[in-house]
Amino acid sequence: MSSFKTRCPSCKGLNRVPSARIAETPKCGKCQTALLDGAAIEGTADNFATLINSKLPVVVDFWAPWCNPCLGFAPVFASVASERVGAVRCLKVDTESEQALGAQYGIRSIPTIMVFKEGKVLDTLNGALPKSQFDQWLNQVIN
Repeated sequence: MSSFKTRCPSCKGLNRVPSARIAETPKCGKCQTALLDGAAIEGTADNFATLINSKLPVVVDFWAPWCNPCLGFAPVFASVASERVGAVRCLKVDTESEQALGAQYGIRSIPTIMVFKEGKVLDTLNGALPKSQFDQWLNQVIN
């Protein structure tokens, strides 16, 4: 059975999740927080392909810790992740530590937001937006 590792958004503990059980709302073994919903998931080479193949739309924020627009957009993205539990899944990919993922998806500017469904890219947005505009864009993409 294949699996991937993901960090708990609450306690930052590393958890192994069987790929076949991704739809069962896995919880952190340490603190029992939901691993995949309610907060942005740390996207890595280990978990990215499995997570974007979801039937739920997956919103991915490609960012870097030195990028001021990325840091300014982070609260907007976190808010969307907590408000849209069950409707979308949110991932954050640090392009500094996950350079191969950034190259694979042709990330040339950050922040870049991509929406996937069942492994296919639905749309891409380059740059940070205020929450109202980001919500409006996301509604158009996933509906």
